[in-house]
Amino acid sequence: MDTLNLHLDHPLRSFRLSVALELERETLALVGPSGAGKSSVLRAIAGLLRPEQGKIAFGAAAWFDSDTGVDLPPERRSVGLVFQEYALFPHLTVEANVGFGGRSRVGELLDRFRIAHLARVRPSELSGGERQRVALARALARDPAVLLLDEPLSALDAHTKSTVRAELGELLRELELPTVIVTHDFEDAAALGHRVGVIVDGQILQLGRAAELLAAPASGFVASFTGANLLPGIARAGRNGLTEIVLDSGATAHSVAAGAGRVGLAVYPWEIALAREEPADSAVNHIWGEVTSLVSLGNRVRVGVGPLTAEVTTASVERLGLAEGELVVASFKATASRLVPL
Repeated sequence: MDTLNLHLDHPLRSFRLSVALELERETLALVGPSGAGKSSVLRAIAGLLRPEQGKIAFGAAAWFDSDTGVDLPPERRSVGLVFQEYALFPHLTVEANVGFGGRSRVGELLDRFRIAHLARVRPSELSGGERQRVALARALARDPAVLLLDEPLSALDAHTKSTVRAELGELLRELELPTVIVTHDFEDAAALGHRVGVIVDGQILQLGRAAELLAAPASGFVASFTGANLLPGIARAGRNGLTEIVLDSGATAHSVAAGAGRVGLAVYPWEIALAREEPADSAVNHIWGEVTSLVSLGNRVRVGVGPLTAEVTTASVERLGLAEGELVVASFKATASRLVPL
């Protein structure tokens, strides 16, 4: 099976990009903050950035090798690249834009992406989702061995984004091409990637399935980036085999995870329950605080409580009569709390 292999070592503005990856017929999502080096990885694969050191190969074909001097130009690399803003030619029709990638499959791709009825339309007349489909069709018109997508959903409004994300995920599963997506949104990465790599300052901090990153974040940054609350404190052995964490806030919490010394306690918003009184259930962690914010997300509400953010149903908010400034208790189980190094 043809595999994309790359090892890059290249100086960027304030750090070195140092990444090694192996990719088969799967989608890898590289996620991280702006300026982390994500797009530089794509540019190196596509031949738009010449690394100082490294090697990029697809199967037996070397596209770049700093040791032997191989450096194929972009047109000789079997890569389809979708730019962040799609980079469609404004003066060309949809059909001509797709044909710029390669003419032999234009009709097939227009039908496949359900844009045949837009063949004579120009990009300025398209919606965000339609522009994305045209850009993907143009990239695939090259019949590439590898597909690269740079922030494919960032140009979409929130209403369109979820629909287009679902369509894109279905397409990528159908294509079964080695695909690298870069994004700053963990939710997008988790929805689209078979594997997710969290990259910061040119280094991949953790690589694995999204569920693995959520279950066992390797660092405080990964925990926070994947959406966890992160509470700093000091861990020590507690009763009943639990680890006791004396939080910086003064409260005490417990975890089934082993730990000692300075740690971050990570707990995800959906693992936190809210109540007016401390519940008599299996949760051993109870943190009191004032409600600082309520943000509705469909049928769920994100509620800020002291140092925590909980995610509960709208029905729960209504039943509890929650409002800003009121005192409530946030509870979560020892099994729901992870300990990460700080």
